[in-house]
Amino acid sequence: MNYMKTLPMLKVVSNATPVISLLKISQLDILRELYSEVLVPNAVFQEIEAGKNKTYYQDLSKLNWVRIVDIRNTSALKYFLELDAGESEAIVLATELEADLLIMDEKLGRFHAKHAGLKVTGIIGVLIKAKKLGFVKTLKPLLHELARKGVWIKDDLMSEVLKEAGE
Repeated sequence: MNYMKTLPMLKVVSNATPVISLLKISQLDILRELYSEVLVPNAVFQEIEAGKNKTYYQDLSKLNWVRIVDIRNTSALKYFLELDAGESEAIVLATELEADLLIMDEKLGRFHAKHAGLKVTGIIGVLIKAKKLGFVKTLKPLLHELARKGVWIKDDLMSEVLKEAGE
């Protein structure tokens, strides 16, 4: 029996950085494997579209498991002046949809999301979950590839993650 088929469909919203990080290491499908569908606000989509010239670029609008969504309450964005448009819209969309999970790496954005009562994870949490559920065999090469491709991961965090993953 496929374990994922028995899980309820979660409402998962993602910010741009985790999507871009997974694109950089050719692992975007991890999101589909874990969550079946991922919602991204329009500002996040536009942020990713701005990188069309990148070698890792992929058009999210062509993926049937990614849904690009406009936020309804644009006036709520005024509460997040220190965040970029994608982070702000991701928090607002996750709040509007009462999302089960928001995927966001930026520290300040995570702070605001948690204060909004949202459950938050980042790229590392996504990769750990993918390993625990058997969608990836080992984390070490993925974490090292992320680091080589410009995703900043503190050495002590990498050690802690690999220890938790049994690597």
